[in-house]
Amino acid sequence: MTTSSHLSNVWFSVTPLEVSHGKGCWVTTTSGEEYLDFAAGIAVNSTGHAHPKVAEAIATQAQRFIHAQVNVFRHDLLEPLAAKLAELTPGAIDTFFFANSGAEITEGAVKLAKQVTKRPHTVVFSGSFHGRTHMAMAMTTSKTGYRAGHAPLPSGVFVAPYPDPMAPDQDKAVADALWGFDHLLKSMTAPEETACVILEPVLGEGGYIPAPAAFIQGLVERCRQHGILFIADEVQSGFGRTGKMFAVEHYGIEPDIICMAKGIASGFPFAALGTRRELDDKWTKGSHGGTYGGNAMGCAAALATIEIMEDPAFLDNVNARGAQLQAGIRELAKEHSVITQVRGLGLMVGTEFSDAARVSAITQHCLEEGRLILMNAGTYGKVLRWMPPLVVNEREVDLALAAFSAALKATA
Repeated sequence: MTTSSHLSNVWFSVTPLEVSHGKGCWVTTTSGEEYLDFAAGIAVNSTGHAHPKVAEAIATQAQRFIHAQVNVFRHDLLEPLAAKLAELTPGAIDTFFFANSGAEITEGAVKLAKQVTKRPHTVVFSGSFHGRTHMAMAMTTSKTGYRAGHAPLPSGVFVAPYPDPMAPDQDKAVADALWGFDHLLKSMTAPEETACVILEPVLGEGGYIPAPAAFIQGLVERCRQHGILFIADEVQSGFGRTGKMFAVEHYGIEPDIICMAKGIASGFPFAALGTRRELDDKWTKGSHGGTYGGNAMGCAAALATIEIMEDPAFLDNVNARGAQLQAGIRELAKEHSVITQVRGLGLMVGTEFSDAARVSAITQHCLEEGRLILMNAGTYGKVLRWMPPLVVNEREVDLALAAFSAALKATA
């Protein structure tokens, strides 16, 4: 990789690769080597690299407007995208605000909740990740590395327990976590001063852990009881990643606010907040905004992405490839006791190991020998996460499993 003294060193590096282009699930380096990309821009490249329909939509829009600032005038893709999202999002969500990133949207969601409820506090959950800006850092508990050195962080954020996926009695784990939430409302932030609860339906950086249905349903019930707004952070789990358009659909719940980014526009920086009109009407005009929110090319990319995903075969493929991937990993787990759990929904799959060092060794071997790009997750770095582009095919999953199998044997 070419090094440059003009780039910041603050970015961590998953690989040393310098890439020139990508297509589908593959990236090509400047030296001409091809790698199978199962990181997908950290679950962003939902339709793969350079999907022709998305690329064409961006290129066509760039000839019309690159940037049409939403406070100055409204370009002609804003309402079509909002209308399409109103069709796709759960329940009565029908009103949308656009920004550029997941962190912006999670912060915007909390600002909206405070405006609506006139309450100051937010509840998050152990293992959460909501972004890297100051408020989003305060809401992030998956790793100290995301927060260390940036204190003091904003106040008014309280952390409730999340059910342990490794607990032998899952019913008890859920009951204990819900008790912990109830205890928090009794001991640290009273319901009447709690604006919102924000939860990832599937923990992302926390280890690719799907929320147990009884847990998430119990939280929503408590929020309704106390007038607390329930925010679903679907930044990573949304737009087909879990085999449904949104992960909350697995649970039959309706959030008050939903946060969307990452896969929404196939890699173009774009994010959206969805809520009900009666809540949005309580958001003081001018109290929130952003220069690039609703960018015209981003809207074009999002509309093209949604059009691709609305083909029934798209989500069918996500579910089939997710089942294939999990089945393959579980077969390997029978031979390798270092794998302690395989979990996930759709193509948001986590493989928990007993040893973080082994995860590191396996990802390195997969990269160097298998030309497969993987990433870890979890507070202790013991989870290997699988997040390929959602267009991955059967052969590519087989190639990834073969590289993983070879790495398991080579690092034993």
